Order: sequence, then C-alpha cells, then structure tokens
Amino acid sequence: MNNRITQVFTLTLISLVLAGCSAVGPDYQRPDAPSSEQFKEAKGWKKATPSDLQPKGAWWNLYQDDTLSALIAQVRISNQNVAEYAADYEKAKAVAEEAGANLYPSIGATASATRSGSQSQTSNAYSAQGTVSWEIDLWGKLRRAREADRASAQASAAQLASAILSAQSSLAQYYFQLRVLDEKIRLYQANITVYQHYLKVVTNQYRVGNISSASVSQAQTQLHSTRVSMLDLQWQRAQYEHAIAVLIGKPPAAFSLPAQSLSFQLPTVPKTLPSALLERRPDIAYAERNMASANASVGVAIAGYYPDLSLSASAGFENSVLGNLFELPSRAWSVGPSLSGNIFDFGATKAQVKQAKAEYAANIANYRQTVLSAFQEVEDYLVEMQVLEKEIQAQQLATQFAKESARVTYNQFKLGMIDYLDVATTEATSLSQQQSQLSLISTQLVNSVQLIAALGGGWSSDQLPSAEAQEETTE
Repeated sequence: MNNRITQVFTLTLISLVLAGCSAVGPDYQRPDAPSSEQFKEAKGWKKATPSDLQPKGAWWNLYQDDTLSALIAQVRISNQNVAEYAADYEKAKAVAEEAGANLYPSIGATASATRSGSQSQTSNAYSAQGTVSWEIDLWGKLRRAREADRASAQASAAQLASAILSAQSSLAQYYFQLRVLDEKIRLYQANITVYQHYLKVVTNQYRVGNISSASVSQAQTQLHSTRVSMLDLQWQRAQYEHAIAVLIGKPPAAFSLPAQSLSFQLPTVPKTLPSALLERRPDIAYAERNMASANASVGVAIAGYYPDLSLSASAGFENSVLGNLFELPSRAWSVGPSLSGNIFDFGATKAQVKQAKAEYAANIANYRQTVLSAFQEVEDYLVEMQVLEKEIQAQQLATQFAKESARVTYNQFKLGMIDYLDVATTEATSLSQQQSQLSLISTQLVNSVQLIAALGGGWSSDQLPSAEAQEETTE
C-alpha cells in the first residue's frame, strides 16, 4: 500500500510541475486600433478654464441644476434596464468564480444503506466514505477558461457602466428638452395674453368703423392658432415627463415634474486626446474585454487536442452490520489517476479551434469598428457644438430685430398708418424667431450632454474590477 501511495504522490507532484507550464493557445495582446493625433473638429477649440472642468464622475453637476442632479442620482438605484445589466454582471462574476474553483480539488462525502435479497437470503450493506477528485490542468485549459470568464465578467461590468451612462445621458437630454418646452409654452402663454389685448383693440376699432372685419378675423386667427401651438407642446412635454419617470423606475402616473424657468450653466467641455477614448468609453472597454475573452477561448479549444488527467481518491468504511461500520476491519480506500482524450474525432476539435479563432477575429473587427464609431461621435458632436454657438449668436440678432419690427409695426397700426395684417405678420415672425432661438438652445444642451457621454462621461477603464476581485464571493 505504501508503494502505491508513493507512486500516486509522485504522479501528483509531476502533474503539478507540468501544470505550472504555460497554457496552450496565444497570450492576449490588445490589437492596434485606429486613432489620430487630435480630433479634426477640435482645431481652434477653446481650452477649458479651469482645466478641472473635465467631466468626472457626476458630470451632470456641471450644469448646476439641483433638480437634474437629484433625478440622475436615481438612475443607478431604480432604473430597471440598469438593474438587468447589474444582475447580468453578478451572474458573470459567479461564472468567473466557478471557473477559478475548477482549478482546485473537489472534496465530497457519501453515506448509504441498502438492503437486498433473493429467495434464499437477505443482506444489508452500509458505507460511509470521503472522496477527493481533481482535474490536473496539464495544458492550461482550465486556466484559459478562467481567463476567458474573468474577461467576460469585466466585459459585463463595462456593459453595466455603459447602460448607466446611456440612461443618465438620456435623462439629461429629456430633462433639458422638457425645460425648453416649459419656456416655449410660457412664451406662447405670454403671446396669447398680448393677442387677446390686440383682439380687443381691433374689435373696438371695427365697431367704430375704422377697420374692416377682415382685421378682426385676422386677430382671432392669430389668437387661436397660437393656442393650438401651445396645446401641441403640452402633450410633447408630458411624453418627456413620462420618459423621465420610466428612467428613474417609476410609473408615469406616480411622477410629475412641475414647470420651472430654464436655468443652466452650459459646461465648457475641453478637448482630449483621441487615444484617451480607448480608456474612457465603457462600450470600447466592453468590446476590448470580449476580445480578450475570445482570445482565451482559442486556448480552451486548442486544449481539446490533448488528454485530460484527473486524480481521484476515496476512503471510508463498508460493513454489513451498521454497528460495526466504523471499526478498523471495515475501512476501505481507493486512489488512482484517470487519463482520457480523443484518439480520432473526425475533425471536431479542429473545427472548434477554427470557430474560436474566427470568433476572436470577429471580436477584433468589432473592437476596431467600435473605436471608429466613437471617434465619429465625438467629431460629430464637436462640429455641431462649434456651429451651434455661431448659429445661436446669429439667431439672437434675428430675434432681436424681429421683436423690434413687431413693436414698430403695432405702433404704426395704432396710428392708423398700416393695416392689422402687417401687425399679424410681424408678430408671427417675432414669435417664430423666439421659438427658433429656444429650439437652438435645446439642441445645444442636448449636444453638450451627448458630447460628454461620447467622451465617456468621466468613466475610466480603471473602474473595471481586477482579476482578484472576480474571486470574491458575490453578496
């Protein structure tokens, strides 16, 4: 028996030495990704002052809107899409933990009691034993599997971060669009009050015969069409309110956002190096970690060419009398290695390796395309922000002159110099220009949120859990 134990011990020692060798399959190296020295549309971009305005963490605080900050704080807690991704991440962590546990022996225990018989006799059998089994990772298959699952868990963490950023960004965009609608509705209400006054003036002049009924009809048309436009904005505002409610995990009927004046601080977003996007965007990190997982899976597939070695041992007691079960003569044990592998599988393993390599190649292409799309997003939002700034300046002048034209025209009408049709025309132009200015402000706010999100929203790949963290037990 001692010789057998010595042989098993020697075999185990050799196996452990072999297990320390490098694993089959390629070691992961991040492939090159397309990049550039600077963003094309950032040329001439004004620098942020101070430099610490770079969005970090709670980027929404840059807008200095307490209501917005309070709403976004609820996204991580109550948003159901985020909750789904959080659950997926917990599952991915558990899978990584299981992969790590597979590297170590499995210890178990069994106990049984059976009674069997025939026409001539009846017998009892009792047993209690402990078992140990261990798959020796000769070729690194288990280590590659753990590597793949760890990378997948990190990818899941990046996907969770991406979902959070997307929900936060959407909420901020909806919020600003809703606030601008509040301003547009307030503007329509103010104009309705003015048009009601104009209708009274026109009606009085008509009664004394100074103007025709056409002017009265024009004034009534102007008043009621403005009311229609205001009502049209109210259902749009309600839908944004409903969308915000869902983003913070509430039914629309249980949430309301009172109207308030538009007040915001438009953040100055500084330019950053294009290469920084590779670390700052969670969607890029997600694609990169999936690529790492696919690379490790190639090693798992290659390991299929080699046999699996496992050790098993058991020790316990067996007896036909329960009272004598744990006595020395009842002891029993077994120990030995097991080697298994495919001799000929008609190319199945080769096909699996091809599949794994093709999957890795597809992940490389997806990673590079994700990087390219990220660069495009930033370039698009940069040029939009630059042009919008000039567009808003031009629109402010157009609005100013339109309001002055409407004021002068109405004074001329009161003096009897022109017909009310001219007043209606200039008033409509003034209202349209003011609404256009508010629309541009809405676009500018939405664009600033989109740009911050495209730059990663302050997220960094440093926030991904380390390999060691994957081994911790989930709560």
